[in-house]
Amino acid sequence: MVVTGDIENRIRLDKWLWAARFFKTRALAAEAAAGGKVHAGGQRVKPAHAVRVGEILHIQRGPDQYIITVKALSDRRGPAK
Repeated sequence: MVVTGDIENRIRLDKWLWAARFFKTRALAAEAAAGGKVHAGGQRVKPAHAVRVGEILHIQRGPDQYIITVKALSDRRGPAK
C-alpha cells in the first residue's frame, strides 16, 4: 500500500526504514533509531516517530551516511528492484 499527501497519513519510522530497504529487519531499523543513527529535522528520533511525505532523514549505516527525502509512504516491503 502506497500512500502520499495527507498529513494524517503517517507511518512509524522503523516500519518505513524496513519497507524502504535501508535495514534487513524491522528490529535493526528500530535499534538504529533508538541508538541515535537516524535524525529528522536535525533531531534524534525514536522508532515510533511518525514519518511524513517531504521529511528529510539522515541515516547512518556503518561508515555510510544517507540523506533521504521521503517521497512516498509504504508499510509493505516490495521487491528489491
